[in-house]
Amino acid sequence: MLIGAGLSGAVVLDLGYRLRALGLLVDAPADPITAQLAAAGLGPGTACLAVSHTGATRSVVDAARLAREAGAEVLALTSYARSPLTETATLALVAGGQDLVFGLETTASRLAHLAAVDALAQTLLALRGPRAERALGLSADVTADYAY
Repeated sequence: MLIGAGLSGAVVLDLGYRLRALGLLVDAPADPITAQLAAAGLGPGTACLAVSHTGATRSVVDAARLAREAGAEVLALTSYARSPLTETATLALVAGGQDLVFGLETTASRLAHLAAVDALAQTLLALRGPRAERALGLSADVTADYAY
C-alpha cells in the first residue's frame, strides 16, 4: 500500500504506476479516509510506504499508524529524520532536506523522493527478474494502444 497527500501524493501515484507495471498488486488511495480504511485492513506480511516531505501530514501519519497497528511493515519516505511519521514507521528513508529559500525545499524534496522511489522500482525489477520482465511486456502492450 502507498500513502501520500498533496505534493507527496504525486510521488505515490508515480510509484503506484511503476509497481503495477512490474506486476505487483498495489493500492494507492487518494482519499485520506479510504487510505485509513485500507491501512487498517493490512496485516502481517504486507507493506505500506508512506511518503511525506514534512513527516507530519496528519492523514499520512494516521494511515501509517493504522497500518503498523494492523501488523504491516511501514516504510517512511520523508525529508526529516525526526517526525511523527518516522516515529511510527518500521523503517525510515530520509531524502531531501531543509533548503534555506522558502518554498524551494518542497521542490528539492519531491525530486529526491522521486529518485528514491525510482531506485526502489529498479531494485524490485532486479529482484523479481523474469516475472517483472513479463509484466513490463504486458504494460508495454497496454500502453502501445495510446501512442500514435
